[in-house]
Amino acid sequence: MLKSISNRRSIRKFKATSIPKEMVEEILNAGRLAPSSKNRQPWKFTVVSGQSKNEMLLSMEQGLLRERGGLSLLPNSKQHLAAAEYTLEIMKQAPITVFVTNPLGIELSDRLNQEDRIYEICNAQSIGAAMENMTLTATELGLGSLWICDIYFAYEELSRWLSTEGTLVAAMSFGHPDECPRPRPRKSMEDIVEWRM
Repeated sequence: MLKSISNRRSIRKFKATSIPKEMVEEILNAGRLAPSSKNRQPWKFTVVSGQSKNEMLLSMEQGLLRERGGLSLLPNSKQHLAAAEYTLEIMKQAPITVFVTNPLGIELSDRLNQEDRIYEICNAQSIGAAMENMTLTATELGLGSLWICDIYFAYEELSRWLSTEGTLVAAMSFGHPDECPRPRPRKSMEDIVEWRM
């Protein structure tokens, strides 16, 4: 597993080759087996490919157009909109995109009391563990993946299109990589670890 952790990369160029359903199921099962706070398993995976992929891409594009047009959900993140448009192009290449929703999630517009906020944090950690399992399993299978948070620029449009219970958390595109990026810089252990003995 340490080799998969070291070899994992965020892939932004995919080949047009499809992925066998068995491999996708193996990736999803790895997500399903992740640890979760109080064993709530706060995830639902929606696998998008084929004709549905075109509908999903249209929803993403509509959200980006809305953001550009001034009806912004993320007005303080305008500087990242071009990167989100680039992400849309990557999603077009990838044969599979998996959307992760939290069926227990509280709407973004709802006010949270302290206990609800803690539940949301714990559920986010659990979903992060599931997604990490998925990206590492994809690496083990020789596939590439891209963990996508730019979907928040089209949160309303994609949530409507998905029409699933709960809140949209993230997406991940999968495919056969058409690039071999170098490792990204990492902070040193000295910068991130504090020992207390």
